[in-house]
Amino acid sequence: MFIALRSASASRPIRAFSTSARRLDLAKLTLIGNLGKTPELKTTKNNKEYVSYTIATSARAPPGPEGGKTFSSLVKYLLKSPERVYTTTWHRVLSFLPGSNKYLTTLKPGSKVFVEAAYEIREPEAGADASTPQGQRQIFLRHENIIVIAPPRGKESTEEHFEEEHH
Repeated sequence: MFIALRSASASRPIRAFSTSARRLDLAKLTLIGNLGKTPELKTTKNNKEYVSYTIATSARAPPGPEGGKTFSSLVKYLLKSPERVYTTTWHRVLSFLPGSNKYLTTLKPGSKVFVEAAYEIREPEAGADASTPQGQRQIFLRHENIIVIAPPRGKESTEEHFEEEHH
């Protein structure tokens, strides 16, 4: 039986990668976090509608100077530290998908979500003032998919409470 399988697969060439001129490059980000506030429907300069929303993710903060700089000291800190110190990172995601936009605007703040987004890094414009967005490096996250993992919990679901706690 194994001989038959081996000979059948041996007759078909297997290609592990493409050598054609077409390339598919991928820059994708997966986020699991909380929806910061109700997604907002906006319009571009060219009157194209899009939705902007924010996701808050948390990660355990690395040790301070007293924690050492070696990998083993970081591991010890993460595993044995009695205090749980977390840092929150806010991610702004933009959706230009009309089918998704209607759904996105129904989501409640505080919902635990799984988000897939394509990302693009844009370098500062030459000669632009560094204090303006055009003069700074920007990361654009373009919405591809969202799954609600859990609805908001209790009082934390109100937009005002969530913003007070996390801004």
